[in-house]
Amino acid sequence: MATRGCPSFSPASARLQVPNGRGLVLRRLPGSEDRAGRGVSPGFGEQSGTGDDFPATKDPTAVERANLLNMAKLSIKGLIESALSFGRTLDSDYPPLQQFFVVMEHCLKHGLKVRKSFLSYNKTIWGPLELVEKLYPEAEEIGASVRDLPGLKTPLGRARAWLRLALMQKKMADYLRCLIIQRDLLSEFYEYHALMMEEEGAVIVGLLVGLNVIDANLCVKGEDLDSQVGVIDFSMYLKNEEDIGNKERNVQIAAILDQKNYVEELNRQLNSTVSSLHSRVDSLEKSNTKLIEELAIAKNNIIKLQEENHQLRSENKLILMKTQQHLEVTKVDVETELQTYKHSRQGLDEMYNEARRQLRDESQLRQDVENELAVQVSMKHEIELAMKLLEKDIHEKQDTLIGLRQQLEEVKAINIEMYQKLQGSEDGLKEKNEIIARLEEKTSKITAAMRQLEQRLQQAEKAQMDTEDEDKKYLQECQSKFDSLQKQISQKEKQLVQLETDLKIEKEWRQTLQEDLQKEKDALSHLRNETQQIISLKKEFLNLQDENQQLKKIYHEQEQALQELGNKLSESKLKIEDIKEANKALQGLVWLKDKEATHCKLCEKEFSLSKRKHHCRNCGEIFCNACSDNELPLPSSPKPVRVCDSCHALLIQRCSSNLP
Repeated sequence: MATRGCPSFSPASARLQVPNGRGLVLRRLPGSEDRAGRGVSPGFGEQSGTGDDFPATKDPTAVERANLLNMAKLSIKGLIESALSFGRTLDSDYPPLQQFFVVMEHCLKHGLKVRKSFLSYNKTIWGPLELVEKLYPEAEEIGASVRDLPGLKTPLGRARAWLRLALMQKKMADYLRCLIIQRDLLSEFYEYHALMMEEEGAVIVGLLVGLNVIDANLCVKGEDLDSQVGVIDFSMYLKNEEDIGNKERNVQIAAILDQKNYVEELNRQLNSTVSSLHSRVDSLEKSNTKLIEELAIAKNNIIKLQEENHQLRSENKLILMKTQQHLEVTKVDVETELQTYKHSRQGLDEMYNEARRQLRDESQLRQDVENELAVQVSMKHEIELAMKLLEKDIHEKQDTLIGLRQQLEEVKAINIEMYQKLQGSEDGLKEKNEIIARLEEKTSKITAAMRQLEQRLQQAEKAQMDTEDEDKKYLQECQSKFDSLQKQISQKEKQLVQLETDLKIEKEWRQTLQEDLQKEKDALSHLRNETQQIISLKKEFLNLQDENQQLKKIYHEQEQALQELGNKLSESKLKIEDIKEANKALQGLVWLKDKEATHCKLCEKEFSLSKRKHHCRNCGEIFCNACSDNELPLPSSPKPVRVCDSCHALLIQRCSSNLP
């Protein structure tokens, strides 16, 4: 009977096969019926070294899970150790990595349910792996990229690609942990005794966390994942003496390669430092030219700013003079307006008091006239008609008087408003005085008319007391008086019309005065705005002065920096010339490399950080500082150059021999 999942061992010669990529199948040999054909020999899956078989009562599915767990442990451990010793990113051709994917495939296939379709049976691990997208949102990218791969046609190929991408992302443990937690969803794909449904699955997921140390670069597009056969190579996990020797050789070769790479990197770094120094010199020269140009531009800008500063100062002085003059004029105008307002207010108060007194006198006269008329009505019944007519006239006069009072009250109210609102000018006061004179004339006329009425009433009383025979004459006289009174009333109406026109004119004058006041208020607000603008201009002027001082400071600092840069550039140019001359002098000599020399040629002391290396410009050998602290001019370079002690002595001897 065939088993699904991990391989199991039987004694003698057991043979492993993988039919159709479903899993490992073990064929029993004759004579092994009494043993559990699906179990594992103790020498492979267990740590005990006994040769006994598993007891027959043990559950075969538990043995399969234990075998798969042990294989996963071995493959993960071997992959991590080999990857760390390899020390580079792993490719898809790396054998331990291939065996790891095969073992993971067998672990995921263990206990899968068979799904029937119309044409064939379907048993793949792609179904449970698709669940990860729903449980872990970050896995949607892997699922989308796997579906977009052009060469994959089968679900098994997609599952293999998914495993490779998850390993590259270093999130395989996280994805499978989400699957193991949701056992209700996994029960649709796995049997109850499957590895993913038991504790062994959680252990494998915990082991997968260690793979986050590995960096893998796997090419999934060009690889044929649909037709691969998943066979576990157990020879990788069985150690021999030859393998141990090969490992030692590989370690030695790796150390030699590391030393070679280190030397090459040092050489590259030195070359890069030389090129960087040349580039720095070029950049310093360019920056020096740029700084000189910027200095000239900055000087021009400072000159322009100084000119603008002088212009602003002159403009500011002119504005201040104008504003002071304008403020003085406005102060004088305000004082004059206040004085005129006070004088006009006093005159209007006096007029108001006089008008009140006149009204009181008129009211008293009116009461006297009414009393006299009542006496005349009681005395003479014949004159009742005339008296009634007179009473009607008197009532009409009273109405006119009331109207005049109302008009006077309105005039008073208007005058009060004028006192509160206006700050009149001299021309306005003159016009008001003229209007007041007119009003006085009109009131005098009204009083004269009232006196004439009183005189006529007295004459009528005297005529009534004289004789009754003259009643007809008196009536005629009354009629004539009545006509005259009507004429007077018409005249008074005309006067009222004139007063109304005068009041309208006064109202217009008031409106004009109010408009003048508003204009003056607008002018004052404009002056205030100008004063605020002047204050803001002062602040801007002070800010410009501060900026000017700052620019001067920056200019001085830049000049100092340019001087320092010029000095440094001159020094660097001198050093470069020295180096070029030394190089010309040493073109014909053999220049000893720094790496070849470990000891000083004269004192034979070892070089270190404190005891540095120095080349002799004459012989090209390397010496310490104590043995090469001499300087002499050589034929190749007229300037003095570092020379070792031996060359120094020889050159001095030659010079002394050449002297006469």
